[in-house]
Amino acid sequence: MPLTRLEKYLNLEHVNYKRIVHSRAYTAQKTAAYSHISGKEIAKTVMVKVDGRLCMVVLPASYQVDLKELQRATGAKNVRLASESEFKDAFIDCEVGAQPPFGNLYNMDVFVAEKLAEDTTIAFNACNHAELIQMTYKDYQRLVHPTVLKLSRRVIAEA
Repeated sequence: MPLTRLEKYLNLEHVNYKRIVHSRAYTAQKTAAYSHISGKEIAKTVMVKVDGRLCMVVLPASYQVDLKELQRATGAKNVRLASESEFKDAFIDCEVGAQPPFGNLYNMDVFVAEKLAEDTTIAFNACNHAELIQMTYKDYQRLVHPTVLKLSRRVIAEA
C-alpha cells in the first residue's frame, strides 16, 4: 500500500508512530471502541468555516465543538460547521471524513481543544476509516503548531 502524504511527512520528520488497524468505523466513539483506545485519546477532526476559511478543530472523541466559544476565541464574525461538500476535495488522499488533524499539510489553520493537549499520546484517522496513527501529543504539537483553545465540551461517555 502506498504511503499517504501524512506518513511521508511523519517519516521525513523522524516521528515514532504506530499504525493501528481496526474494524471500519465512521464515528470517533466507534473507532475508540474498535481500537481499544480511550475516547479521550482519539483525536477527531471536525471541519469548520471561520469567516469563510476552511479550518480544522481537533478534540477528544467524547467532546463536541463549542462553536460560540471558537468564535469568541478567534474573534471571527462567522463560525459554523463545514459541510462535507465544502471539504471533501481538500483531502484527495483520504476517504471522506477520515482526514488526519494535520491542517499544515492542507494549508489550513488548526485549533486544538485544550483537553486533548493534556494527553501524552493521541491517535487519529490515517486517511481512512479502518486505520489509526498513534503518536505523542508532543510530536504532534511540534509538527502542526496548532492554536490550543478552550473550545469543546464533553457530551458523550468515554469508550
